Amino acid sequence: SIVEHAPLSSEFMKNTAGNQEAVTTASMSMSDLPYYFKKMNQMKKKYASDLLIHIGFEVDYLIGYEDFTRDFLNEYGPQTDDGVLSLHFLEGQDGFRSIDFTAEDYNEGIVQFYGGFEQAQLAYLAGVKQSIEADLGAFKPRRIGHISLCQKFQQFFGANGRDFSAEVIAEFEAILALVKKRGYELDFNTAGLFKPLCKETYPPKEIVTLARALEIPFVYGSDSHGVADIGRGYNAYC
Repeated sequence: SIVEHAPLSSEFMKNTAGNQEAVTTASMSMSDLPYYFKKMNQMKKKYASDLLIHIGFEVDYLIGYEDFTRDFLNEYGPQTDDGVLSLHFLEGQDGFRSIDFTAEDYNEGIVQFYGGFEQAQLAYLAGVKQSIEADLGAFKPRRIGHISLCQKFQQFFGANGRDFSAEVIAEFEAILALVKKRGYELDFNTAGLFKPLCKETYPPKEIVTLARALEIPFVYGSDSHGVADIGRGYNAYC
């Protein structure tokens, strides 16, 4: 599956704060879409005898901008084979802030805004729950991406996936219950293993165990942002 980051709402981008590189590099632009589909479909045909290539998007769940996302999916969803719905931005200091740009940016814009690392975790997980329940139309992705992305910089805050509080675990359990109820699936994302301040999968083992008890399906994802990332962690963890 090739699921490039879908374009962000221009209005949303006006309401972001912090390091603007976190926003300007987060997705393709609307003007990229014709070339993206053309190139991906060329690859699909070129390698058809060797590979089944799925084309789609990693769609950002933008809190408060559901109409934009629904309209985007209604227009471009029919051209896709696959998709992931992920949360990368939360309301924070001076506007929406990135979850996963740098530890310092996350601390300044999210953690301090919510009053601590655990409070930021809970805000992120509440956003993930909201994304699962959101009405984004018939082409809403059914795979929920990296539900523990709030852990990307956990070691910066002296934490790890074995230190979840009872309240955080309860939020993860609520997310899993919603995923199960909706018949969705989860992204088993190995990118976190290679992030120096995370070093765990998204989600970590403890949450994977809870999901498996509910028989929630996982789909491996390397979250590749370059050729070297493709397939990383697959043989060891899948």
